[in-house]
Amino acid sequence: MSIRLYGYWRSSASYRVRIALHLKDIPFEHQSVHLVRDGGEQHLRSYQGLNPSALVPTLVDEDEDIILNQSLAIIEYLDEKYDTGPALLPEHKLQRARVRALAYDVAADIQPLANLRVLQYLEREFDADAEGKAVWARYWIEKGFTGIEKRLQTTAGKYCFGFDLTLVDVCLVPQVYNALRFGVDMADYPLIQRIAENCNKLEAFSRAAPENQPDAQ
Repeated sequence: MSIRLYGYWRSSASYRVRIALHLKDIPFEHQSVHLVRDGGEQHLRSYQGLNPSALVPTLVDEDEDIILNQSLAIIEYLDEKYDTGPALLPEHKLQRARVRALAYDVAADIQPLANLRVLQYLEREFDADAEGKAVWARYWIEKGFTGIEKRLQTTAGKYCFGFDLTLVDVCLVPQVYNALRFGVDMADYPLIQRIAENCNKLEAFSRAAPENQPDAQ
């Protein structure tokens, strides 16, 4: 199998790439990188040879002899390489920019502030307990979702941009999963909630869900 994805079942960045792979109907081999066991397998020398940042996901395309990190770069690569499934970025340059902007609102401005290494740092350096870490995560998710909910008022249909699945939906669903995990009240974000529910009815999203991964705990 030419495509190999290194990821972790509960990593939202890995979750995004899994959704894209399933939407594009691309066969791939899953390689688990456990982010907690034995101090985190992402820190092993063997893995850092693939990804010196010691983060997931990492995609290896053996056919092209390429190794990629950063979930959005991986998804755009797959979207451009494979014409199967929906195009996740619009053809029109203005719409493409709008889709990217909203996807970055999630992937750059919300998710990194509550990822594992940030929460571990809060615990290690500031003695944050489980509730303190959850309060931190909720604050940044709610702040980000407030802006996204307003933006969706002018773009949303069944999905974030009308009735076509895009990169935004691929990013939003994993962030909703995180929001629920940290106790965010999704009733405050009815558009986001409805779009996530619509997406999760699709097989590609269901197959990509954390609980359906072989390394799920």
